[in-house]
Amino acid sequence: MSENHDLERKLSEMLTEGEMEERQDRKDQEREQISPRYEIRIQTELDPIVEETLKYRSMARELDDRYDRYMDRAKQEKPDSAPSNEEEE
Repeated sequence: MSENHDLERKLSEMLTEGEMEERQDRKDQEREQISPRYEIRIQTELDPIVEETLKYRSMARELDDRYDRYMDRAKQEKPDSAPSNEEEE
């Protein structure tokens, strides 16, 4: 019986230690997921969404005009830098 008791004790210790390590790992993961206090923003001269949308529109016609509001807003912000879409329906 003492052998069974020793095995049960070892198993209990292993399970308890594993659970504690798992909790610590979980806390570390939660800490890593917290967003940093500072953000780094890079200002670009060309808007990649506008450029890509214009390229797609030059190749094919969109079924829905989901980017129209964004394109209008981008033109208002920088009217000189955004190329105009000459092909209107």
